Amino acid sequence: MLVHPWDAPHHDDEVWAFVRAQGFGHLIAPGRARELPVVVPTQVLVVDDGGTPGVVLHLARPNPVWTAIEENPLVVLSLAGDWAYVPSAWKAIGDEDPALGIPTTYYAAAQIAGTAAIVDDADGKLEILRAQLASYEPELAHADPAVHARRLSGIRGIRISVHEVAGKFKYGGNVDDAHRDAVAQRLGDRSGPGDAAAREHLLRRLRG
Repeated sequence: MLVHPWDAPHHDDEVWAFVRAQGFGHLIAPGRARELPVVVPTQVLVVDDGGTPGVVLHLARPNPVWTAIEENPLVVLSLAGDWAYVPSAWKAIGDEDPALGIPTTYYAAAQIAGTAAIVDDADGKLEILRAQLASYEPELAHADPAVHARRLSGIRGIRISVHEVAGKFKYGGNVDDAHRDAVAQRLGDRSGPGDAAAREHLLRRLRG
């Protein structure tokens, strides 16, 4: 992933905050000597792994990712979101010609590289399921997943021990504050699906 200095995260905490907020990405398992890696869209949960962030998830047993992980446990988790298209006219302020503005797309992205450990024992899978339920629906009453013990054989869990974290926050960091303020105002006036999140990233990074 190309990350220009002006798009770089201020610190790893900024990247992890984005990953926690997104909660959904693509697990990429290259395996060994494959023409193509296995790519799995999946919900993910960030957990504490001995004082540092780790990632857990579960997938169906028939998923082809298991063979790839057994061949090579090194995986990449890729997430992207909070994106908004910025039209060319939005890049012009004052007397600048709107027709000469350069359009772009604002977005955030994170890539997490680590070692995937397959969790296939009942206790380990229940621990992952309980953590997911506690995070995804803390306000709702739900049965302990142990009541579905007979279904546990149909899934396997994954714990990713993180080696490297990369992030990108492409929100106009290569232009001056006046142009970024103008885009922020226009994002506030528009109601696209990613506009509010993109505007918040822009303003947060603009404030430093």
